[in-house]
Amino acid sequence: MTYKVVQWATGAMGKTCLRAVIDHPDLELVGLYVYNPKKVGADAGDIAHRAKTGILATNAIDDILALNADIVIHTPMVQPPYTSHDSDIQRLLASGKNVISINGHSYPQHWGADHFSKFEDACNKGQSTLLGGGLNPGFIVERIAATATGICTRLDNITVREIVKCNEMRSPQYVFDMLGFGSKPGKINPNNVKWPPAELLNGLYSEVVAQLAARLGRVPDVIETEHKMLPASTDIEMAAGIIPKGTISHTAWCWHAMSGGKPFVSLAIDWIMETVHLPEPEFPLWHVSITGDPCVDLKIDLSRRADDPYKTSPEQYGVAGSVMNSIPLLMSAAPGVLAMPSAPIFQCRLAPDDQ
Repeated sequence: MTYKVVQWATGAMGKTCLRAVIDHPDLELVGLYVYNPKKVGADAGDIAHRAKTGILATNAIDDILALNADIVIHTPMVQPPYTSHDSDIQRLLASGKNVISINGHSYPQHWGADHFSKFEDACNKGQSTLLGGGLNPGFIVERIAATATGICTRLDNITVREIVKCNEMRSPQYVFDMLGFGSKPGKINPNNVKWPPAELLNGLYSEVVAQLAARLGRVPDVIETEHKMLPASTDIEMAAGIIPKGTISHTAWCWHAMSGGKPFVSLAIDWIMETVHLPEPEFPLWHVSITGDPCVDLKIDLSRRADDPYKTSPEQYGVAGSVMNSIPLLMSAAPGVLAMPSAPIFQCRLAPDDQ
């Protein structure tokens, strides 16, 4: 069976997904949405460095809404506020297209009935389904950490840590002005919800920890943040410029889903220009730590195969793979917001309450 796919946007992640769609024998590209006016009218194959497809890029959402398509792979330009893409997603769903989002929207229930109902109403109108996919969100917490709880007879807490090396970021405006690298300590409060990166990431990852906690039977009392910005131990030369010694070289993001006054699910994401502030010198991409009976400790990395001729990173391949492999699940699901499933996970109860 062939599924008709629209690729939404062609940034680094979007272009990798676009190539995966073009290369897949069971997928037919029928539409391509772009933000850059210079790409409008370009053939999708030229953008993806593939043979011409006959599918021309557009920046008009009405063109996309009019298409006969099964799925939209939504990999938009990431920008605050977190809700900036809600309207587009809801219009796509209402038009009858299933949507896989790699930038959140995995648990809109967390934000209350008013917020959630807009997605549910759009799904009901279009008889469509919304799925949050990708690596984080979408894989490491929702699938790997969740699955690991399936061998526990007792579960105290779960911590997932991700390390993101930022040295190859090339835009000085993005690195220094947007993300705050190279700023003086204390100039930016990363726990200030009005700081644009914090607002965006709080929206994205509050859903992640809240969803896992709720799936494990503990709707969190509150999501607490514990974000820190740490100084450079020396002058650091990187792609976007120089980070002087003593200015910010490391942002340690952390979200806690609290239950009974204690962290139950924690997600830590370190954006680093140097490794000096990490708890261990040799670090994987992800570290999953579960305290319970038994305790579980998993360290996971991604790498490229030795003969890979492309510049695509392992993480970009991973996002595309997660999206492609989720398509059968999405297409077989009932209309509505779909949670990424895992293998059997920890059960706080084995039977429902007596009626």
